[in-house]
Amino acid sequence: MKHVVFFLIFSLSVTGSYAQVNGIELTHYIFPEFTPGVVLMKSGIRHNVLLNYNSLTQEMIFDDKGKKLAIGKEEQERVDTVYIGSRKFFIFDGKFVELLYHSKCDVYAEHRCNIKYPGKAAGYGGTSETTAVDSYSTMYARGIMYELKLPDGFETRPYIIYWLKKSGKLNKAVSMKQLEKLYDDKEALFRDYVDNHKVDYNNPESIVQLIKYLETN
Repeated sequence: MKHVVFFLIFSLSVTGSYAQVNGIELTHYIFPEFTPGVVLMKSGIRHNVLLNYNSLTQEMIFDDKGKKLAIGKEEQERVDTVYIGSRKFFIFDGKFVELLYHSKCDVYAEHRCNIKYPGKAAGYGGTSETTAVDSYSTMYARGIMYELKLPDGFETRPYIIYWLKKSGKLNKAVSMKQLEKLYDDKEALFRDYVDNHKVDYNNPESIVQLIKYLETN
């Protein structure tokens, strides 16, 4: 373990967090807690660490004795695959995406997150919206966004961008309507399945089952 920590701290570009935040648990991480995982390097070396993915900063984070560190851009070029539990993550366009389904059509999920910042106190008991730039910079400076909990008043909205790879071509879908356009040759099948199975765009398993159906019919 000492070797793993040494490698990660000194070989990766890292961002540290020491903030102790009293707040509520939100969904800017895709796992509720840091989970044992493996970082497989292209060299074949495997590193066992506690991992989680921060969809707000779009970084793969590992926990070193309570300190949160992010795998840096330069080191990402040496990473082949990240395993967290039974889930697999790959580097795509400078960020990690999760492989949801592997067949003739590969389906990837790009986990993202928007944040609503609490307003500042204003006259007559009201609030005014803080600027995103100021709030985001403050959160970075204090290391807040690397904690599993954010302060009271912050709200997060996780969302997913799907990537479908067919015949070596990548297609992007940010909504159910865009996903439907990728199957315009199977429009009737698409709509019938969605109506009968109550497909939820924000549920990756629901989307995978839809795509499996379209690819086999």
